[in-house]
Amino acid sequence: MAFSKIERRNKIKRRIRAKISGSEERPRMTVFRSNKQISVQLVDDLNGRTLVAATSAIKDIANQNGTKTEKAAMVGKQIAERALAAGIDKVVFDRNGYLYHGRVKKLADAAREAGLKF
Repeated sequence: MAFSKIERRNKIKRRIRAKISGSEERPRMTVFRSNKQISVQLVDDLNGRTLVAATSAIKDIANQNGTKTEKAAMVGKQIAERALAAGIDKVVFDRNGYLYHGRVKKLADAAREAGLKF
């Protein structure tokens, strides 16, 4: 039986989420990638709340010229800056079922360069 792309991603997502969880000291950095935008949140799973979020849909990033991959790197840098301002320097990376490749990898690399540890 062949899975659709969404079913396949959800299966991978469940497998990843069974192994990782975020706390207030070390939140889960989860990525969502749509066809046009990319967004990332730092989530405290124990209390069930989002601590920090960033997206490529905000005016600062959306108005700039560049590829979706370049904008993903800008989002990674932005989430790192916001996390460090909130006193968070260590996170658990959740690729959310997407391959660690392309936009997801650029976002993660940019967040690392800006000071987040994972």
